[in-house]
Amino acid sequence: MNPSPVADLVGKAFADGGRGPEAYDCWGLALEVFRRFGVELPDYRIGAYDSAAIFRTYQREKRRWKEITAGEPPVPSLIFMRFNSAVGNHVGVYLGAGRFIHAREKAFSCIERTDHLYWKQAIVGYYVPGEEFKETAGQAGPRK
Repeated sequence: MNPSPVADLVGKAFADGGRGPEAYDCWGLALEVFRRFGVELPDYRIGAYDSAAIFRTYQREKRRWKEITAGEPPVPSLIFMRFNSAVGNHVGVYLGAGRFIHAREKAFSCIERTDHLYWKQAIVGYYVPGEEFKETAGQAGPRK
């Protein structure tokens, strides 16, 4: 996928609880990317540094998501990761062609490769919203 639907999000500052448009945390950025693809996700208001609460929410909410276990994940797919943690505590959004966008502390939002050694080992799984998530637009493909 051409990352152009999210190109304007690259370089945005990180802020705990950030929901844009100038700064995002990892979940805030995921919300915006999915919104651009016509999918509204719930806004889990968890501090970006609270790994235990993030992991508990993942455990509770993963039943609402469909895990992609084979083949190329669809665009967009949520990537759940371990970021400097023993448990999953970080998300990004898969953009296709082995690339994902994410926001992290001490860095601007950026697009990275899923096959990079660090991220390949950090990825817990790829997920798409389950049927209970409401699509905000009956269209396929990105929008701004």
